[in-house]
Amino acid sequence: MSRLAPTGRSASRPRLVVVTAIGVAQILAWGSSYYLLAVLAGPMVADTGWPLTWIMGALSVGMLVSGLVSPRVGHFIDRHGGRPVLAASAVLLAAGLLLLGLAPGLPVFMLAWVLMGLGMGAGLYDPAFSTLGRLYGEAARPAITHVTLFGGFASTVCWPLSALLVEQLGWRGACLTYAAIHIAIVLPLYLLGIPREARRAVPAAPAAGTAAPSPPVQAGQCRIFILLAGSFTLAAVIMTVVSVHLLTLLQSQGLDLATAVALGALIGPAQVGARVLEMVFGRKAHPLWSLLASTILAAIGLGMLASAPGVVAAGLVLYGMGAGIRSIARGTVPLALFGKNNYAVLMGRIAMPTLVAQAASPFLGAWLLAAFGAGPALTVLCAAAVLNILLVLPLLPLALRRQPAP
Repeated sequence: MSRLAPTGRSASRPRLVVVTAIGVAQILAWGSSYYLLAVLAGPMVADTGWPLTWIMGALSVGMLVSGLVSPRVGHFIDRHGGRPVLAASAVLLAAGLLLLGLAPGLPVFMLAWVLMGLGMGAGLYDPAFSTLGRLYGEAARPAITHVTLFGGFASTVCWPLSALLVEQLGWRGACLTYAAIHIAIVLPLYLLGIPREARRAVPAAPAAGTAAPSPPVQAGQCRIFILLAGSFTLAAVIMTVVSVHLLTLLQSQGLDLATAVALGALIGPAQVGARVLEMVFGRKAHPLWSLLASTILAAIGLGMLASAPGVVAAGLVLYGMGAGIRSIARGTVPLALFGKNNYAVLMGRIAMPTLVAQAASPFLGAWLLAAFGAGPALTVLCAAAVLNILLVLPLLPLALRRQPAP
């Protein structure tokens, strides 16, 4: 039996149950962490007088922490399976949100985001993909795609929900409500929906004259890994700046908050629609073609944002399609290029530079907007999106001579 194949009780869990549990939990995890400040930052500033840069800096601290713990998370999932890690993420996010809601000042607010960072590092896409990879091996591609279908609704569901909670309960009440949701909904989903897996033994030291276990990245694959990690990192930085500052970017063009929220909500359905198209038409193609399509769509979409509302809406749809496909590619391309062995470890290594770079993105976006305005900030984002296409192009020959993962 493959060491990544389902074992014991895991074989008795229908895949639909596993995917649905992880997918619904991902909506709530992303919406209450990564997307939280897109709606709550303004009310926080108005209520407390804390500087916006410090509030966004707290999110950066959380993302930095999540990046630093990602390699250890990958190793833990590789040995123990994803169930205990994802369950722990729900508890950590609940604790962080509880502390956010009770924070009397910025130091406690920052500490809360350290807890949030631990929860994000253990509970967002990379650990979820690693969990599916350990359960299903190279057959995990459809499961990864299905989970991203759920995750695409995170902003669509949670931005309006956050706005409603702020209106009714204030930003502190919104944080406390999300903390309760993690304990009452997300934690049971993980514990009941994801099977236990047999623990993998720690590999013994190789005897004299025997080969050592192969590393996740072979010597000849370093260039491939660097290009892939660079592409994912740059795309994640773009996605973070857009996700955190999209409403500000749109409002700077004269749109009111309600219109900006309505336009921003187009991204979620566009992500899901693109993932459905990828699932139907791209499942037999190498995932690298999906990665290229995602970078091109994102670049075109960003280029359309500095225009009339109708064009902006179309641009957000294209950008959302690119972001949606990229989320699939982030899980499937490493599986196709490097194989199932040490997949969870490899995902942790890819996540570390991605999340560390993302940590600076909210502050970078705020600085660009404050120093230069929305127009130059969009120009920088478009240039980064074009550079990302150039990082993907050298990988395409691999798609022509390698078969995609099943």
